[in-house]
Amino acid sequence: MTDSRRIVIAGTGSGAGKTTVTIGLMAALIRKGYVVQGFKCGPDYIDPTYHTAVTGRASRNLDSFMLEHEVVKEIFVRGSEGADISIIEGVMGMYDGKEATSDKGSTAEISILTASPVLLVVNCQSMARSAAAIVKGFQLLNPLAKIVGVIANKVGSEGHHKIVKAAIEQECGIPVVGYLKRENELEIPERHLGLVPSVERGELAPLFAKLADLIHETVDLDLVWELAKAEPLQAEPKLFAPRQANYDVTIAVAKDPAFHFYYPENLELLQAHGAKLAFFSPLAGEGVPEAADGLYIGGGFPEEFAAELSQNEPVKESFRKAIAKGLPTLAECGGFMFLTEAIVTTDGESYPMLGIVPGKVTMQKKLAALGYREVRGKAGNFLIGPDEQAKGHEFHYSTYASERELPAAYETKGLRGTKPEGFAEGNLVAGYTHLHFGSNPELVKRWLSLCAEVAARA
Repeated sequence: MTDSRRIVIAGTGSGAGKTTVTIGLMAALIRKGYVVQGFKCGPDYIDPTYHTAVTGRASRNLDSFMLEHEVVKEIFVRGSEGADISIIEGVMGMYDGKEATSDKGSTAEISILTASPVLLVVNCQSMARSAAAIVKGFQLLNPLAKIVGVIANKVGSEGHHKIVKAAIEQECGIPVVGYLKRENELEIPERHLGLVPSVERGELAPLFAKLADLIHETVDLDLVWELAKAEPLQAEPKLFAPRQANYDVTIAVAKDPAFHFYYPENLELLQAHGAKLAFFSPLAGEGVPEAADGLYIGGGFPEEFAAELSQNEPVKESFRKAIAKGLPTLAECGGFMFLTEAIVTTDGESYPMLGIVPGKVTMQKKLAALGYREVRGKAGNFLIGPDEQAKGHEFHYSTYASERELPAAYETKGLRGTKPEGFAEGNLVAGYTHLHFGSNPELVKRWLSLCAEVAARA
């Protein structure tokens, strides 16, 4: 059972200001002494990194495409334990999701699943009464999604805010709880480059403090607190149902600014089945721990640290030895890039990597792939077979090319059809796709079982 306060921050579209408002509300409420838990609708890793930095609690993804609805509720209930209020940041526009004809995978669907009230962030630039028409349309499209208030973003002045507020409150029957001025708009740092190092060095702390100041000045936090009141939510444990922890193995997890994109539930499911996690930092010169029975190399920004990663031969050799001796290994996105022969940066510099996967990756200045993936394994994939399905997500700025035809890890299906993806050989599975173990928990058992078998033979 959760605390009885939770709120969804939804937007009328991408760029409406959801992230700015979400971070500002989190920082302002923490300043008032509340314990705040962050969540993000959809598969994104970037916004949860901000949430975690602001709140000091691991932010979690609520994804109604990758996960069953009851599992979404379970993740929310587990994550909210011990918090005074949970703040759920939406994705894209409130009703944007998997398809144009339903709410599947949208912020609206998450608000309904978690029975959470919604604050709608509206970009009010260059409009007055029309803002009320926009809000009314959002209210009417699916009345099950309960919009309880509005934040007017990018208003020109306090007078402009008063006009918008009067129109919305008269026509829509809900309060405008505050506003942010266009002149005060703060630039969120580049979202795909160097975010985690910036957070770890404390460089974003002034931004968080400034956002808290702005929210305090022009948003009624006491009203937001009241609007966030909701009936306690309950969820039957499914993903984390009580079980006997069967696998006494250790999984080495690469964790530093170069490799840090992991769904918290992926790591917690490994632990729930008995695995111990040994975190290590390749960037800090730490090799794969000797005690490891398996290896997990997550996504991140290896291209930002390509020079450092390429120069540390002892660290690289520890990965080569671990994989060569048969450690069951999963490498996702950035981890996959690290396993290739080289990373070529946008300025044409080529940095040698592990050379385990033939071919190289080349960074692009624009997104190379983005979207959900329905995943089936290929022959030789120890993690998932051709008759099984899991779900995941791709998000990367690089392309991979090899002169040889290689054994693919997966068959992935997205909006543009089905394609082979990744590399599988022996006890190694690698690819661009980030898998969510919650979409098929059997993957965890299969991985840990193989780790135990390999350890027993050693």
